Amino acid sequence: MPDLSYWKIKKRLLPLAAVFLVILPPFIVMAAETPAVSMAWGGMSMGLFGGLALFLLGMEQMSDGLKAAAGAKMQKILGKLTSNRFSGVTVGALVTAVIQSSSVTTVLVVGFVSAGLMTLGQSIGVIMGANIGTTITGQIVAFKVTKLALAFVAVGFAMVFVARQEKLKHYGGILLGLGLVFFGMNVMGEAMQPLRSYPPFLELMQRMESPLLGIVVGAIFTALIQSSSASIGIVIVMASQGFVSLPAGIALALGADVGTCVTALLASLGKPRVAIRAAAFHVIFNVVGVLLWVGFVDQLVQLAQLISPDQGGLSGVARMAAETPRQIANANSLFKVINTLLFIGFTPQLAKLVTWLVADKKPLTVQPIVTPKYLEEQLLNTPSAALGLVRLELGHLGERVLLMMAMARQALESRDMALFREMEKADDAADILHAEIVNYLSKVGKRQLTNAEAQEYYQLSQAADTLESIGDVLETDLCELGLKMIEKNLQPSEATLMILQTLHEEVYLALESAVQAIVATDQRAAQEVLALRSAVNQGVEAAFRRKSASLAVSGAERLETLQIEFEVTDKLKRIYSLCKRIARLYVPKVV
Repeated sequence: MPDLSYWKIKKRLLPLAAVFLVILPPFIVMAAETPAVSMAWGGMSMGLFGGLALFLLGMEQMSDGLKAAAGAKMQKILGKLTSNRFSGVTVGALVTAVIQSSSVTTVLVVGFVSAGLMTLGQSIGVIMGANIGTTITGQIVAFKVTKLALAFVAVGFAMVFVARQEKLKHYGGILLGLGLVFFGMNVMGEAMQPLRSYPPFLELMQRMESPLLGIVVGAIFTALIQSSSASIGIVIVMASQGFVSLPAGIALALGADVGTCVTALLASLGKPRVAIRAAAFHVIFNVVGVLLWVGFVDQLVQLAQLISPDQGGLSGVARMAAETPRQIANANSLFKVINTLLFIGFTPQLAKLVTWLVADKKPLTVQPIVTPKYLEEQLLNTPSAALGLVRLELGHLGERVLLMMAMARQALESRDMALFREMEKADDAADILHAEIVNYLSKVGKRQLTNAEAQEYYQLSQAADTLESIGDVLETDLCELGLKMIEKNLQPSEATLMILQTLHEEVYLALESAVQAIVATDQRAAQEVLALRSAVNQGVEAAFRRKSASLAVSGAERLETLQIEFEVTDKLKRIYSLCKRIARLYVPKVV
């Protein structure tokens, strides 16, 4: 079932309020002029706004189900299969068609570009493809299988609440959402039927045939609800009642393409310049693409009519209501596909344009110690994607801890006090990242998680705490021991240094593999950590044997050195134990 949190409810109420403000004035005039319609005002209001609420709720439920069923896979596809502009278009269209939200795709792209996982050129192809993928919603709505709406609701509801397998629950959620969409369409359609005979309302709808007015209305409405798919779906519903002509429907769809840019702009706020450039391209591509068609709406009308079914047996409003929904859906798909074909050949030039428009800022005089590279607040409502970003951010934290590990070896060998101080600063940065990750995870945990997402949430939480513990061992324990050796001018023997160097290398490899296991959910990397157990144990035993052999012939000063050598060995063993704790999170449990 949908997560009816405060902000989601507020988001659903915004479009209702917008529609209310747009449609209320004609209704008031209607009520004053025609007593018969005045008596029907209450029923029409309830039907219209109730149906709209069901429609939007169904859209969100369907989107949530699709994202839960395939969101994680789609995210991986988006991150890996974008090697060139053409594959980027294909991937962008595929991902958006599956998760039913070009906004989510665009936010993912902005996040990937911000993190350096995707170039600006790759993002341009994906954004073009996302525009194509989002048209699938309009195509689904245009089928108008309203007679099956309640059957979809019943079957979907039963699957959600009866099915034991989580996948079946997700598919049930999709079916339930689709049924609510069609049922909401049916309720709205029946509520609006009295308006067919009311001239002022029909004149208002006819004015939408003016391209500029239709584009402005469509853009404002879409900006409010942040979903071009829902906007076009509502336009198609109105067209199915004969209220919206094909030219007006096309104008409103063009406007929806402009309004959806708001989400990309919001996602880029506070991000690196390269991420802002990706959002800027989204705006340029959509706005310029719409402007290109403003003067060719008539030609697009003819093309849509040419490729759409002809209801020759009908006439007048009945024929328009039967033909126009499919024509609007086809026109929406056509102009987005044609725009992509027109722009795709100029990807390098467009990348240069947005780079010039969004120039690099001069570096700040005061830079923060460290900031998260991947965590995106906009993706919290898509837990699979948000958890994927947490994995990447843990990789960022792991890089810091690995750096500290390398610094520890160099500082111990060179007896460099300044390097030990740098380790302390590096641990401060690691602590900041850990706090940011934990805070972000706490927000993800408040969402409705699937069983798989809950399991991943647990793994990432444990991995974050364990990496932070490794950083503390390095900064607190090894730093303290190293500084003590320098202050007291204690020098390990060459043989002991060789043993500690080998042990350090083995533990470093284990930490490196543990970080890889987290970032890529890599079972092989986790098994590599566990496979190092024998080598690490041999190194520890060699260090202890060396200490035992030295005890009999050592003076007081040498005994103190041996004690510190023992403690260094113990801390390295502790770090390896923590690496094993991470690895066991990703090794399959033996039943």
